[in-house]
Amino acid sequence: MTVLVATSVVRGSRQGESHGGIYLVDLEHKRARQTIDWNTTDIDWQGRGWDRGLRGIEFDGERVYIAASDELFVYDPDFRCLGSYRSPYLKHCHEISRYERRLYLTSTGFDSLLAFDLDKRVFSWGLFITAEGDALHVAAFDPQGSRGPAPGNELHLNSVKALEQGLYFSGLRTRGLLKFDGREAYRTATLPVGVHNAQPFRDGILFNDSQADAVRFVTPTSEVAFAVPQYRVELLTHLELGDPRIARQAFARGLCVVDEKYIAAGSSPSTISLHDLDTGKTTEAVTLSWDIRNAIHGLEVWPFDI
Repeated sequence: MTVLVATSVVRGSRQGESHGGIYLVDLEHKRARQTIDWNTTDIDWQGRGWDRGLRGIEFDGERVYIAASDELFVYDPDFRCLGSYRSPYLKHCHEISRYERRLYLTSTGFDSLLAFDLDKRVFSWGLFITAEGDALHVAAFDPQGSRGPAPGNELHLNSVKALEQGLYFSGLRTRGLLKFDGREAYRTATLPVGVHNAQPFRDGILFNDSQADAVRFVTPTSEVAFAVPQYRVELLTHLELGDPRIARQAFARGLCVVDEKYIAAGSSPSTISLHDLDTGKTTEAVTLSWDIRNAIHGLEVWPFDI
């Protein structure tokens, strides 16, 4: 039995309402259990997603790391909170990724990547990224110091994948999958504008093509695409927002590899779909909420017993 853990963001929620949560999802039996209902008054209520909800997910031994917009939380497998960590340069975090003894986070509000030392439990490294046409420039900084970058959101960095061969990342406006090799950053592949969760996989790239309402696996010689689920309007709630920039169905975000054959992808209203890369078919789908504002954000395979 494969169980997934998902986080959600309620886009456009109002103060006093839930604005996201954590779920354990059994796709095979179409069951889901909400483990945390995220509701705090200490957030920025302007804009769309902004500070609402919970974001990226990672694991280190018996610890579960989950990012909020500007804070990194750590839980045990029963979702008891063990602590949290902040950096003045962590803002509007989207995704996180672990490699060896570092956890890497996107700091969307500073056009940066941050590294969190899992042994010392401090933010230990930052990388500020700028783009001028096709040229990329990077500058390292201390994420606990006073000489870091100014706030900015030119690239809208929303994904990071730390692997032995390098640190891969992308965003709505990076125009491709980028790689930092320890010295410089460069594009390894071209991607459409508006992607989420781009990451190397096998001999290609997996990503949510959010503007096209599709999930794609692209290799040098082939492409597999899955349509994001869409539902009859009468099933949806909270349609009174009336602004697709705030909340719309079929918004694709959240993506994880289950194994060499299957991937799981998230969308709104909070739905998780299981896709078969070999057949090009969607085999399972579970919808957690019919609230059009409720969108999946983070998605990973749950490594613990339930």
